[in-house]
Amino acid sequence: MHRVPVVSLRAGKPFVGPAGRILDKAMAEAGIDRGKTYVTNAVKHFKFERRGKKRIHSKPTAGEVKHYRWWLEKELALVNPKVVVALGATAALALAGKPLAVTKKRGPIILDGRAGFITIHPSFLLRMPEEDKAAAYKAFVADMKRIRRLVNDQKTAA
Repeated sequence: MHRVPVVSLRAGKPFVGPAGRILDKAMAEAGIDRGKTYVTNAVKHFKFERRGKKRIHSKPTAGEVKHYRWWLEKELALVNPKVVVALGATAALALAGKPLAVTKKRGPIILDGRAGFITIHPSFLLRMPEEDKAAAYKAFVADMKRIRRLVNDQKTAA
């Protein structure tokens, strides 16, 4: 079983919208079965702004991330993942306890004593210029493949 918590709500489940579809597709292309992963949110409440019929996620403040960190730590202690994946800056902040620049720290990292990996949030791909999306998605899939190898390496080491 791959235990790759991917940290970043609608319908009460993480990553069920457009960003979730990108995540699902990238994980499948990388050979990661989402059904065998643990997916959660770094911050346990949903802030949004209404734009017509759409609800646009609002980024949590550093204080909100800190406030919910205990919950995430308990969750991770129960799941005991092989590798923790931070999708985006908010998840990286929640897992590391300090701000980390995704573009500079992207890749394998130790997050609060756990094997980890930092990559972009799939919603980043939704917001970028069309001409950059294919290359950025390819890099995201490459990250997912590296994550799968990290998980396999952790299994071998255990």
